[in-house]
Amino acid sequence: MTTLTLQEAMDRTAAGIAKATEMGVAMNVAIVDAGGHLLHFSRMEDAWLGSVDIAVKKARTAVLFKMPSAAIGELSQPGGDLYNIEITNGGLVSFSGGLPIVGADGRIVGGVGASGGLISEDAAVAEACLAHQ
Repeated sequence: MTTLTLQEAMDRTAAGIAKATEMGVAMNVAIVDAGGHLLHFSRMEDAWLGSVDIAVKKARTAVLFKMPSAAIGELSQPGGDLYNIEITNGGLVSFSGGLPIVGADGRIVGGVGASGGLISEDAAVAEACLAHQ
């Protein structure tokens, strides 16, 4: 995969929604392309409205910095090299739930962001989206 298609994004979102359903947590799941632009989004019934923006920003964060959003969180602590980075780029999210999607050639083709539960639940849903191929 050198680019992320809409169908692949929809399939990954469906995998995340299935995981969220299994866990009993209402989630927002966003898939962005390699430029960080929204490609597909789903909000489960009763998912937190405030988490819509968070899901998209988690996915964008993972793409823009080519690393999980949680890694940005580790680097952006007070005194860290990237302190306050979350206020750049129109707002980033620096906790778990955002992961880059890497193509077969090793290049980042997109990102996934999941939000609506505890951090561990967001991470599990994002991982489910990433695992779907």
